[in-house]
Amino acid sequence: MFIGGDSSLAPFEMFQFQHIIMITLLFIGIIVIYVTKNKKVQRSVEIITALSLILFEISYQLWLLLTGNWEIHHALPLELSSISIILVIILLLTGKRELFEITFFIAIGGALQAVVTPVLNFGWPHFRYWHFFYTHIAVIWAVFYFLWHKAYRLKFWSVIKALIFLNLLLPFIWLINNWSGGNYWFIMEKPAGGSLLNYLGPEPWYILGMEAAAVVMFTALWLIFGRGKESVER
Repeated sequence: MFIGGDSSLAPFEMFQFQHIIMITLLFIGIIVIYVTKNKKVQRSVEIITALSLILFEISYQLWLLLTGNWEIHHALPLELSSISIILVIILLLTGKRELFEITFFIAIGGALQAVVTPVLNFGWPHFRYWHFFYTHIAVIWAVFYFLWHKAYRLKFWSVIKALIFLNLLLPFIWLINNWSGGNYWFIMEKPAGGSLLNYLGPEPWYILGMEAAAVVMFTALWLIFGRGKESVER
């Protein structure tokens, strides 16, 4: 039940207790990070958090292999939430301000949506359940930690940097999709069933709708959180 490949033994149910408790934990953590923003956090906490994310990601890849579920068209860490995990790991280890400017928008835009509306088959107490929510929640907590505890600043130029970063990655994601038969970032086709992408126009023009949605979302995040103090360089 904990590591098996059959989701029917521990199915995930959206907006039931096992989901609501994680959403609640996410927002409680954000509040705690804000309330304690003037308290010093040991450097070791940043390193341990980064190492825990690395361990979880390696364990996830091993689990996919051991259960026979590893397929190149879906298992590569190329989705936005996976990219945000990689960026947060590097941010925790290096503390680079320039990286924070990009990571904040991608992490909030990708991981927050993933926690609220998860694409997840395995529920409590399965390994995949813990992997999914730990990594996504930790990513969100990490960027708010850098925003409030370390007083890293978001500027409007940060929005532009994040958009440029994503658009530089886009052609590589498209090439990998063509090579692997995957649909990373949903740029090859819309996901099956109902999706917000259905409201962004027909194929392939919905990709421009995704671009516009990213501009609106990132700008809104800057308006809400971009009034911080000058960042402290390491």
